[in-house]
Amino acid sequence: MTKAIMIQGAGSNVGKSLLVAGLCRAVHRRGLSVAPFKPQNMSNNAAVTADGGEIGRAQALQARAAGLAPTVDMNPVLLKPETDTGAQVIVQGRRTATLRARDYGRMKSTLLPSVLESYRRLAAAHDLVLVEGAGSPAEVNLRAGDIANMGFAEAAGCPVVLVGDIDRGGVIAQLVGTHVVLPPEDRARIKAFAINKFRGDPTLFAEGMTAIRDHTGWAGLGILPWFADAWRLPAEDVMDIRPKPDGGPVRIAVPRLGRIANFDDLDPLSAEPGVSVDIIEPGRPLPGDAALVLIPGTKSTIADLADFRAQGWDVDLAAHVRRGGHVLGLCGGYQMLGRRIADPDGIEGPPGAVAGLGLLDIETTMGPVKEVTLTTATHRASGLPVTGYEIHIGRTTGADCARPWLDLAGRAGRAGTPEGASSADGRILGCYLHGLFAADGFRAAYLAGLGAPAAAQGFDAGVETTLDALARHLEAHLDVEALLDLASRLPAP
Repeated sequence: MTKAIMIQGAGSNVGKSLLVAGLCRAVHRRGLSVAPFKPQNMSNNAAVTADGGEIGRAQALQARAAGLAPTVDMNPVLLKPETDTGAQVIVQGRRTATLRARDYGRMKSTLLPSVLESYRRLAAAHDLVLVEGAGSPAEVNLRAGDIANMGFAEAAGCPVVLVGDIDRGGVIAQLVGTHVVLPPEDRARIKAFAINKFRGDPTLFAEGMTAIRDHTGWAGLGILPWFADAWRLPAEDVMDIRPKPDGGPVRIAVPRLGRIANFDDLDPLSAEPGVSVDIIEPGRPLPGDAALVLIPGTKSTIADLADFRAQGWDVDLAAHVRRGGHVLGLCGGYQMLGRRIADPDGIEGPPGAVAGLGLLDIETTMGPVKEVTLTTATHRASGLPVTGYEIHIGRTTGADCARPWLDLAGRAGRAGTPEGASSADGRILGCYLHGLFAADGFRAAYLAGLGAPAAAQGFDAGVETTLDALARHLEAHLDVEALLDLASRLPAP
């Protein structure tokens, strides 16, 4: 018999992912086997599993909190937006289609068997499954064929806890309004509610808790104060990357590309005390005092390159290079730095080719084969090891590839493969390997070249410490025992 409980939100970004991560760690610390599960996620910030699959980055963090290696079953449907109206559909870790939103709406109900298959495998292997919804169940226009919220809860017989975000205001309306618009059978699935992101004295909201209980009949599980150290944990949404309270003197500028992807490279840099990571929003110039301009990954390299130029960032970047600044391109950002990007098969749009930024003497040709793999490498200059992952299409060649700065060791049959390209003076670098800055030694060596001292505590150790602090935070302010008691007992598959 396996227990399960589903955390749904009264809106997007109410803190569901962080709440599930904290609960995973709290339950894990009690000696129980717990697994995270999100039926459907939408994110371009994917994590790579050991078998070469893709899941949402939040589920990878939740798995870590639970003491598990991430698996594709933890997020069986992942949508990766490629345009404003279309997305790549990943099912149990593998790409199955690229669809417009309207077409996916017709397809999603057919994915329920795969979702339940993954869920049942987790349920069979663990004492508890903590399920995270997506968006809000109040989006009743999306209820038909739903697999993300109440549709899944109905199919799995899973009780629901609804979470509201008081920081954005109107939390009583969020929760009571959700109660009003839900059909009776879905309303009955919600057993309790909680308030998240409270600032100040929680006792001041006691009457608010009573009002919500009186209008809904749901039990109140508590008021969670704002968790100030959330910035220390890997973010799934680029908008969740916030400057730390005391930013360091070495500035790293990161243009926020329209389809930015796999930006977990920024998390270890953001945690460094000597570094300030500045996300440059569209409409802002690249700052003149940045030590490094880091061009991150993207789901659509050619389209984001056009947007990069439209913002005038190409001019800013050229000026940065003339001033002696450093540039690092990762994955799609690496492709942009070259002289040319060709897409003969029209994978990203109409077939053709475009000029790159011309800062590296390389060319990229897009192709249908997608590289998705975990790998290890060695940083040539320092001899230090790094661990990361590749998740890209395209093959890059050219004269500057004769100056690689990494040696891959993790690809089957390709040990010692040179990776990356660099300019003659070494100030402009690019590679396909994501996640390399999580390696403390390499990160320290790289930042030393920019004049930034490294932190005394390693990045991974800092994440572990913060997950423990998050678990204590939840247990201090949330009735965790009552929440776990609500988890239904489900027949083992």
